[in-house]
Amino acid sequence: MEHEQTYGRRPRRRGRKVLIGFVVLLLVLVGLVAIADRVAANVAERTIADEVRQQVAQQGAQSSPPEVELGGFPFLTQVLDGRYERITIRLRDVQGSVQGDAVALPSLDVDARNVRASLDTLRTGQGEVVAETVNGTGTISYQSLAALLDREGLTLGEQDGKLAVTAPLDVLGQRLTVTGIAEIVVGEQGQIALRFEDLDAEGLPNVAIARTLLNNFARSISVDVPLPELPFQLTVREVAPRPEGLTVTADARDVPINSVG
Repeated sequence: MEHEQTYGRRPRRRGRKVLIGFVVLLLVLVGLVAIADRVAANVAERTIADEVRQQVAQQGAQSSPPEVELGGFPFLTQVLDGRYERITIRLRDVQGSVQGDAVALPSLDVDARNVRASLDTLRTGQGEVVAETVNGTGTISYQSLAALLDREGLTLGEQDGKLAVTAPLDVLGQRLTVTGIAEIVVGEQGQIALRFEDLDAEGLPNVAIARTLLNNFARSISVDVPLPELPFQLTVREVAPRPEGLTVTADARDVPINSVG
């Protein structure tokens, strides 16, 4: 009886071994597919990074090597479909020269959504890679803005969500400290302007000429900010002071991200 019971259990053990072996094989295959998918994505990310680096250079700007990340999984399925969910591009230490003035952006993050690129375009390098929407967020350093205003001792920074200025000013033989808030104006074409109209100084003499000197100073530091040309046809829509700098939000639609210039 014991021999019969033992004999009857052996096929179950062999069945379990076959099942375990099948599961292991399936996991190995899934792992290989995932590795191949990641390798293909890495190759595409390097290709896009090279293209972005060339475009930045063509616009007379400089930056650290672009960091590119392709979103969505699996990547190979997106290649076959010719449509990619998301491409994220990170630029650091961006610098450009505009009318002789250097404007620094410590960071510029670009998010492209619903990107269309045929397999033939990727294979031959011919044709356009078009993003349905592109959103960019950049940061302009306060030091760079202060350099544009070209006033010794002037500093800019964020205060309660607004752009605050502090600067020394000689008024009628007295050295005063001017403080105030700037109005940030964004034009229809994405131009940025700083307007200082509400300045004050502790100890300011209560005479008309002192107030006139202060108003003249406010006008002298009210300037249009010469931003370098942004990549991917980005147009500035909003500007907000943050502790780390002036944050610029820009966007564009139907952008050929491999032929920007």
